[in-house]
Amino acid sequence: MILHVGRDVTVRGRDIVGIFDMDNTTVGQETRRFLADAEKGGRVVDVTAELPRSFVVCAEKDGSETVYLSQIAPATLKKRAQGIGV
Repeated sequence: MILHVGRDVTVRGRDIVGIFDMDNTTVGQETRRFLADAEKGGRVVDVTAELPRSFVVCAEKDGSETVYLSQIAPATLKKRAQGIGV
């Protein structure tokens, strides 16, 4: 099953590692470092024209992660993910 994360972007449910609230999680130093490293590595996909409210981490086949920045509230994404069995 697939999860719509914003605009015309969808991700496979089985690839989702986690859905995170941008405001709550970016307070921590480890999370900020993770997001900075992902951005430097070109693994961040911004699917919003607005300030992101959440980010979705997906595992790739090569063992890396892709981070999708979304304007959709994390609670909404989590409900959608539960609906597809994630």
